[in-house]
Amino acid sequence: MVRMIVSASVRAVIWGLAGIGCVALLLAGLIAVPLHTPPELVSVSATAGAVDRSTMPGLERFPARDGTGLAYRHYPPRGTAVGRIAVLVHGSSGSSASVHALSDALAARGVETFALDIRGHGGSGTRGDIGYVGQLEDDLADMVAVVRKTAPTAPLTLIGHSAGGGFALRVAGSPIQDLFARTVLLAPFLGVFAPTNQPNWGGWANADIPRIVALTALRKIGIACCDALPVLAYAVPPKSSLRQTAVYSERLRSNFGVHTDFRTDLAAATQPLSIFAGAEDELMRSEQYAAAVHAVAPSASVKLIDGVNHMGIVSDPSAISVIADDVARSGGNS
Repeated sequence: MVRMIVSASVRAVIWGLAGIGCVALLLAGLIAVPLHTPPELVSVSATAGAVDRSTMPGLERFPARDGTGLAYRHYPPRGTAVGRIAVLVHGSSGSSASVHALSDALAARGVETFALDIRGHGGSGTRGDIGYVGQLEDDLADMVAVVRKTAPTAPLTLIGHSAGGGFALRVAGSPIQDLFARTVLLAPFLGVFAPTNQPNWGGWANADIPRIVALTALRKIGIACCDALPVLAYAVPPKSSLRQTAVYSERLRSNFGVHTDFRTDLAAATQPLSIFAGAEDELMRSEQYAAAVHAVAPSASVKLIDGVNHMGIVSDPSAISVIADDVARSGGNS
């Protein structure tokens, strides 16, 4: 009897030590490799910097459900209104200013447009962080509620660029998908394991993989202590912190994009879905979009635009003309 008790106690100690060891290894992963900011990716900053923003409207704010004032830019329709509304989501590190050229083109075609500063970016919240995974969906629903005060029935098109395109796809397959009649993805980032990524994301981002793995494992065992730690750094220009978000926390990284497998989001989406990308995209393998998407959603529209790179899809006149015309005409149809 004594031997059995001793044996059980020893096993418990061994398992306890093993558990402590696992947690220690995970915690070591949190600090194993410092997060390094990659050198500026000139193709991104030069294309974005060439946009004329002299007509860009100022920031307005709406209160999110947690009381935080979140920023957006409103582009009223010019000329004849077509009775449609677009909600634009910028890409990683950016803000509503990043999609000004497309927002302005939409307004010129009669589409009332709202370009958001997603929480953690621009004038919304704490730069590079959010409160919890799922907060961005809550914020978007709160923004739609503001739009509906003055336009209760107009069909809404959700448009997302790059990481914002991944987030738009996440929304398209989520419980709030019916807020939008259609989703348009522009050069979307479909997740780490998607076949549409250029190697190393074309030099745009550095990820602290050991830290991400450690935080993911800790969450799976019920420990969510450290999701505010930085895990992702972008190749933004030096001294650009007033305009861009250089680093993401783990919870912002987890929320601002697709779920783990983009195919899950695609399969859950019930509204029309379109993808536009530049044939010269240096961050994405745009020629792979059609095969990747049509394997799950064969009815989705996929169009490549010649001579356009990653930022050009929201700023090049040839690209924004095609996209704005499509949104103004198509409404809720793919």
